[in-house]
Amino acid sequence: MKIRELRPEEQYPLELFLLADPNQKLVEDYIGRGECFVAEEEGSILGEYVLLPTRPETIEIVNIAVAEHCHGKGIGKKLVNDAIKRAKERGYKTIEIGTGNSSVGQLALYQKCGFRIVGIDKDFFIRHYDEEIYENGIQVIDMVRLSQDL
Repeated sequence: MKIRELRPEEQYPLELFLLADPNQKLVEDYIGRGECFVAEEEGSILGEYVLLPTRPETIEIVNIAVAEHCHGKGIGKKLVNDAIKRAKERGYKTIEIGTGNSSVGQLALYQKCGFRIVGIDKDFFIRHYDEEIYENGIQVIDMVRLSQDL
């Protein structure tokens, strides 16, 4: 498996983006402002993430997803670690990521990769999404914010 930047002439793997974020309008907005990287094997895209500069010396992973048939194979961890490596190479001092309050697997993964919980954006998913989202039998209401010094 190889992780590479998506080339300008390539189409974004929108179905993967929507796995991580069902708001297509938000997805299209940050795709246009960030850099997209894909995990590829034998010409098939298995996962993706987007890096978006947010403040001086700070960059955020704003979307990260792995194709459902590839879950549990360590691809998500490879994508997170690749994002951290690229952020360091670009001279950023901090990398951030956010996830839903019910995203227990993602919260575990991000902490295993060195992120620490730094805050909660209360009612984020109520304010920014028209329809209720449920995950693991829990309504996604708050955004859990995590950060790592590079």
